[in-house]
Amino acid sequence: MNRPTLLGSPLRVGRLLLRNRIVAAPMERNYGTRDGRVTERYLAYLRVRAAGGVALLFTEATYVRADGRGRVFQLGAHADHVVAGLRQLCDAVHAEGALLGVELNHAGRVAEPHVSGFQPVAPSPVPYAGRTPRELSTGETAQIVHAFAAAARRCVDAGADVVGLHAAHGYLIHQFLSPRTNHRTDRYADPVRFVNEVIVAVHDAVPDVPLVLRLSAMEGVPDGLDAEATLDAAARMRLDLIDVIDVSAGSYEAGEWIVQPGEFPRGVLAPYAAPYRRFGRLVAVAGRISTGAAAEAVLADGAADLVSIGRALHADPDWARTVLHGGAPRPCIACNQGCIDVVHTQRPIWCVVNPATSREAEPAPPPAAARRRVLVIGAGPAGLEASLTAAARGHEVTLLEAAPVAGGQFRLAAGLPSRPEFGRLTDWYRSELARAGVDVRLSTPADPAVVAAIAPEAVIVATGGIDALPAVPGIDLPRVAGVRAWLARNGSGHDGATVTVWGADRAGLAVADALADAGARVLLIGAQPEIAPEAGRREKILAVPRLTANPAVRILLGTTLERIEPHRLLVGRDGTREWIDVSGPLLVSQGTVPAPVLIGSGTWQRFTVGEAGFGASADAAIAQGAAAAQAIR
Repeated sequence: MNRPTLLGSPLRVGRLLLRNRIVAAPMERNYGTRDGRVTERYLAYLRVRAAGGVALLFTEATYVRADGRGRVFQLGAHADHVVAGLRQLCDAVHAEGALLGVELNHAGRVAEPHVSGFQPVAPSPVPYAGRTPRELSTGETAQIVHAFAAAARRCVDAGADVVGLHAAHGYLIHQFLSPRTNHRTDRYADPVRFVNEVIVAVHDAVPDVPLVLRLSAMEGVPDGLDAEATLDAAARMRLDLIDVIDVSAGSYEAGEWIVQPGEFPRGVLAPYAAPYRRFGRLVAVAGRISTGAAAEAVLADGAADLVSIGRALHADPDWARTVLHGGAPRPCIACNQGCIDVVHTQRPIWCVVNPATSREAEPAPPPAAARRRVLVIGAGPAGLEASLTAAARGHEVTLLEAAPVAGGQFRLAAGLPSRPEFGRLTDWYRSELARAGVDVRLSTPADPAVVAAIAPEAVIVATGGIDALPAVPGIDLPRVAGVRAWLARNGSGHDGATVTVWGADRAGLAVADALADAGARVLLIGAQPEIAPEAGRREKILAVPRLTANPAVRILLGTTLERIEPHRLLVGRDGTREWIDVSGPLLVSQGTVPAPVLIGSGTWQRFTVGEAGFGASADAAIAQGAAAAQAIR
């Protein structure tokens, strides 16, 4: 892409001058301590992104009171003991030429008692996730206003440059704004009373510090605030005390709008942000701004003054510097697997496409002892990452791939409607391998003669896996194919017949969804109690409702397949068996087994990575590929 012009231009926010228009979004990471302190891991994570060229970095939704904590390892600004760590964080970010913001939050009704240790509190006792929160009294509500102000003072005393107020995503301030969750009859029945009191109190506590107000442009649920109602509410807020309106979207009941799947267009929230220009404040916007071109387009269209980048910076800490120089960073593919879906498990988040993410505090591997001839066999994710890492460490790398194109099963997944961004990763690897001087040989199966001619000193076997076909009677019938084999021949052959997908795992879900999208009738059979239990909620937040609502799709969970015949299937469930009359293709999604590889023997170091060994997912494959390349002696 061309170098962006607006994205790299400075911008004054209050008394501050931002070096460009890129803001690192307040993305939760679970990198703190149980009492809300900054850790070395958190510090290192933000430091490298500050060094990567971002102008302003936010910590995350940082709780102002202990009963407002939403994550076990969330950062807090709720007590004085957190100040020393925040000061270290500010100093580290400032040393890299960037500014630091802290976004203040109270989770309200969505806080979990086993996390916070307190009963959830809320404007009104509206249940969430089977729990009914306790309604705050008028006096208690005022106390939380003071807690926001005290938290802001702590952050500024620690050196924070900007204070953010989280009034979005169904957290406490948003709960007061929404008619779904605010049924009060006291003075806080006015939906903007609470947020205005918070704004005034925080402004009075830190009068010279720019304030950022994050709003959900709409809640995304039928009985919640829509875009027009949210704008009307904003018109009554004390925006005269706000420097930046940061536009996001969604609520906990509409999580697809908080962290959007790859099916949503890039810059999806820009049209929702543009109307906020009427208030005369600077406007920032989030929402699938994953490329430099998308970011520049948002600014060029006048929708916003700043772009708020989350997952793209998580995938590549140098995203800002790279796009500002017209390059292509390691891409976020919007899979939601290592970030948002991990946040809700109370574990530290990671990234599918970048094995270094979350490990910034770990010492770098020692330099390679010598330059080696490295042969990588297989150009799936494991082999691509292994080749790139080995080349970066100074080795002479040859990559063999039997297929005419690189990407392996990841390339097959990229052709599915629910995975539109996956192809960006293989495109990026191809470009980076060319820049690194890797000798990539496509349509070249590895055999003993080919390997001997290369004379490698290290071999990384990344040949991937093939469909596992369980020994069920009828598995060898012509109608049966593994899902990967079927995708490899372009997913054709249903001809209007019902297609059975046996296996309701992640791959089975994606294929069934693609078939239904193409107009096929689908029978999805899975022994699992739910669809794709190994996948997190946000990863499948669109596909599962689509399938379950489609009258052309029949789903049998908790069901085993016990015999396959040309025109019927024998299934078992609840202690019984029954025959189902169904013809058409039967696609098997029962995992993989390592693909066979015969390369002979030699004195080389040998590593086996990804599905050729025991890596069962893309993130494991990529991490193992990198680790193998780093282990070459």
